[in-house]
Amino acid sequence: MSVLAGTETAGAAVEATLNFVRPDSTVNRRFVFPGDEVNTGRFEPHRVMIRNARLVSKRPTLASHGFELFDYPSAVTDFADRGEVDAIYPGEVVAAIKRFTGADLVVTMGATWRSSADTSAGTAQPPAADVHVDTSPSFAPRLAHTLFPSDAARSTTYRRFLVTSLWRVYSLPPQDWPLALCDGNSIAPQEGVHNYLVRCQSRPDAAEMRADIPNEQELPAALIFRHAPHHRFYYFPDMNRDEIVILKLHDSDHDQAWFAPHTAFHDEARRGTHTRQSIEFRSVAYWL
Repeated sequence: MSVLAGTETAGAAVEATLNFVRPDSTVNRRFVFPGDEVNTGRFEPHRVMIRNARLVSKRPTLASHGFELFDYPSAVTDFADRGEVDAIYPGEVVAAIKRFTGADLVVTMGATWRSSADTSAGTAQPPAADVHVDTSPSFAPRLAHTLFPSDAARSTTYRRFLVTSLWRVYSLPPQDWPLALCDGNSIAPQEGVHNYLVRCQSRPDAAEMRADIPNEQELPAALIFRHAPHHRFYYFPDMNRDEIVILKLHDSDHDQAWFAPHTAFHDEARRGTHTRQSIEFRSVAYWL
């Protein structure tokens, strides 16, 4: 069942175009600079059915699918105010991750603002419109080790770590570019292709993007994915600013869903959509 243009509410599913890395893509890097980002990888579109997670009989959870929707109002009154966000939001993120995961310690990594409007001013990034996970299985343990405070909670080690993104939209629903989330049980980690992250101050030219990078394998890396019909995608239509989605980027506990590939998608089926304005906040949680 698809959402019909002109309907006021979302239906059981919507068909949309998602972007996947092509099998012949060999140089995969993501260059991020103020106001934009560009991939060297070669991507191809596929039409995919995305289920309305609000209507399924078994609601997705962090343990079962790798992502979950929570009611979690914020004291931030204006998410576009960076000063207010910096003063209030990190503490709220820590409290949320502890509350909803049971972790003992949470170390934050900062916020990324995204907008489907013009981002050329550099104050926000565009929606990330390819299927990906923000950290790879090879990089995540290094990240957790680096961020772990040596004197944390009277312990010098940890028995489990979890890298998450806490995602909130703060523009009115329905949004034009919602977030599609893939059930972590429907995709194997060996399906992922490393996509190395390079931060820079301005858009690099084509030669710079293809030039050799010494020790490239030491750079932060995400995973990008090829299309496969067994992937199961969901979304939460009509999110409001009092809701959050927590999604797993890497859980060292592999006895449950331990990551959730995701992407923004253009919801062409809805009329009267609003520009997406969202904030995502990454952190690493530890069990001591």
